[in-house]
Amino acid sequence: MTSQELTEQIFKKKSFLCVGLDTDLERIPTYLLSEKDPVFSFNKAIIDATHEYCVAYKPNIAFYEALGVDGWKSLKKTINYLHSEYPDLYTIADAKRGDIGNTSRMYAKAFFEDLGFDSVTVAPYMGKDSVEPFLEFTNKHTILLALTSNEGAFDFQTLKTGDDDLYKKVIKTSKDWQNSENLMYVVGATKAEYLADIRKIIPENFLLVPGVGAQGGSLEEVCKYGITKNVGLLVNSSRKIIYASDSSNFAEIAAAKAEAIQNQMAQELEKL
Repeated sequence: MTSQELTEQIFKKKSFLCVGLDTDLERIPTYLLSEKDPVFSFNKAIIDATHEYCVAYKPNIAFYEALGVDGWKSLKKTINYLHSEYPDLYTIADAKRGDIGNTSRMYAKAFFEDLGFDSVTVAPYMGKDSVEPFLEFTNKHTILLALTSNEGAFDFQTLKTGDDDLYKKVIKTSKDWQNSENLMYVVGATKAEYLADIRKIIPENFLLVPGVGAQGGSLEEVCKYGITKNVGLLVNSSRKIIYASDSSNFAEIAAAKAEAIQNQMAQELEKL
């Protein structure tokens, strides 16, 4: 999916919500554990209930890898289901990969070719030759970790390097990489006040913004500093939606949570 196609979906659905599929067997309704594939059963129910309120889904790959081969099968069934039933939804592999060039190329093939994701999150610490293999793929996006929502972000990301904070240096440097037009960036909602400076560096790139919901980030603040005329935002909510209930009607309650966020987003879009 291209950025233009994603933007069209955002305005069509009046939403820039991304639902995170951080599916944990210890947190899903217990009755699902008797299913042949409880992870996929949970994901399918969440997707069917929330798809009209969001434009993207983001499986957190660690939750699937932790289950071994069965988890990887559940992930593949989930992405195949999205492709077959809801092909207009954008997909993000939240994998945070990054390694030397030939290894990164294999990671890219795994997520873009085998699984067919539209995008993958990547860690930039090893520099351009660890990221550019991902950027080679047509109509695929590489989502670079820039300024994350966790407490430890301040350990390194805001350290000064010359006149710039490190996260700003990362963003500025990445703009010169080959096929950098395929870059998006992760900027945490809990760091919303930093978005104004980030938008001075990358005024048009899409930003994936986690941290709205369980981590306490403000959607209004994110939009105040980060939204563009073409929106340029994918705001992720995971636990607040998918674990809103552990009862038999968990999917219905998840849908209500997603709809509430979508309604807020529609109000923000009206301001453009």
